[in-house]
Amino acid sequence: MSEARTADRPVGANRVNGRWLLRFQPRPAARVRLLCLPGAGAAAAMYRDWGTRLPARVEVCAVQLPGRGARLREQPYTEFEPLVDALAAAVLAEPALPTVLFGHSLGSVIGYELADRLRDSGPHAPLALVAAGHQAPWRGSAGLPYHQLPDEELAQVLVALGGTPEAVLAKPELLRLALPALRADFALDYGYRHRRRPALAIPVTVYGGLDDPTVDEAGLAAWHQHTGAGFRLRMLPGGHFFPAEPAGAELLAELGAELARLG
Repeated sequence: MSEARTADRPVGANRVNGRWLLRFQPRPAARVRLLCLPGAGAAAAMYRDWGTRLPARVEVCAVQLPGRGARLREQPYTEFEPLVDALAAAVLAEPALPTVLFGHSLGSVIGYELADRLRDSGPHAPLALVAAGHQAPWRGSAGLPYHQLPDEELAQVLVALGGTPEAVLAKPELLRLALPALRADFALDYGYRHRRRPALAIPVTVYGGLDDPTVDEAGLAAWHQHTGAGFRLRMLPGGHFFPAEPAGAELLAELGAELARLG
């Protein structure tokens, strides 16, 4: 769920948007972009090796939110509107390239809000949205008030969910660095209220872990109401962090095939 500050400064990062959008494997000749949004408390580094596992024509662009990685000292967002405003501005400042949004957990909801914000942005409008590990936005918050827990109880939640590096859990000083962004992200998710609007005019694909304790298949299937252009749901082995588990290879293979068709 959380990552300590790590080597998240990719070679060739865009100087203007280098804080927000990181490219760990720059692909200047790429024909399609996969914009990846991390889950609660996680950093862009969770997508560090995706560029090496996807076709060469794909540029993996990972979003680094404030409060983690090289932005550790920045104040994390706790409200959606200013977050999506800032992120949309960063995307619009990029050279236009056919783009698919991918979000895990909280990143799925951020991806949905970003897709809605960019729907009338011409060449910057995304071509598709891929969501993983979060119920449909119209259902509102995931209803997990973890941000209200004392530090020790929150650490126990992280152990139960998995996904947090053991090095972080084992060292109190690292955990203290990670907790502010984690709390902010849980508060962001808990306070989310969906605003009714037209369905997206792009296809939506949703992935879920069969053993994910945070969302059931019905909550994932409910994403179909957010698109008027095609919907697909895939359940894969694993828990909430199935993209980082063995099933992640199957997820990336399917993503790679879809992105190759777009590019």
